Amino acid sequence: MTTSAVTPRIALVTGTTSGIGAAVVKHFCELGHQVLAVDFNPDGKAVAEAAGAAFYQADLTDPDACRGAVEEAVSRFGGLDILVNNAGIQHVAAIEDFPEAKWRQIIDLMLTAPFLLTQAAWPHMRKKGWGRVVNIASIHAQVASPGKAAYVSAKHGMIGLTKTAALEGGEQGITANAICPAYVKTPLVDNQIADQAKLHGMGEQEVIENIMLKNAAVKRLIEPAEVAQLVAYLTSDAAGAVTGASWNIDLGWTAH
Repeated sequence: MTTSAVTPRIALVTGTTSGIGAAVVKHFCELGHQVLAVDFNPDGKAVAEAAGAAFYQADLTDPDACRGAVEEAVSRFGGLDILVNNAGIQHVAAIEDFPEAKWRQIIDLMLTAPFLLTQAAWPHMRKKGWGRVVNIASIHAQVASPGKAAYVSAKHGMIGLTKTAALEGGEQGITANAICPAYVKTPLVDNQIADQAKLHGMGEQEVIENIMLKNAAVKRLIEPAEVAQLVAYLTSDAAGAVTGASWNIDLGWTAH
């Protein structure tokens, strides 16, 4: 997948301290984009600056922080062309044991925040007649797993948000797409391994082999850089005809 002759753009990426978000920020900077990296973790500042990006610390469960992040990008760089909604957390528990507060936190961060960020970014993209929204969903936007009620619900909702944004943005030069990875080699997944082991009463290596890679044709975890390459394509001029789609990068999970 080539991203040659890339037009420099202004991008806002969320969830950037590690994993997919950090890989996207790094790749965007290599392509010559101006990037605002947004994360709750102050450690993200060093990660962003090392890649050549600016950093904005924000708790995206706060609606004002979502709008503030977009305002920061516009104020700093003069506009906003690309929005990558990546920030996420996980909590593994059976439905009957799932804490309501954790449910609300996950939905606020992983569904409401992407909506608010898209809403705030929209006028700036519409003004230019060009925009790209990429939502980092998950294979759990396509299928479910036990113990992940909030995560699965948020990711399924993200697909609906993506499709709606695609329909509304088409005539305005704005595209919206979702990427649905299987398990990516990130700290979030590392934490899930221990949680899943506790939930299912098995060893951590058994979790990787019997849960995470059970339905995969390719028996390995995905590298964050592989997802970043797909993000780069979907946010390029070459992908102008691609919108409302869910792009599975799932090691063959859904080929069954």
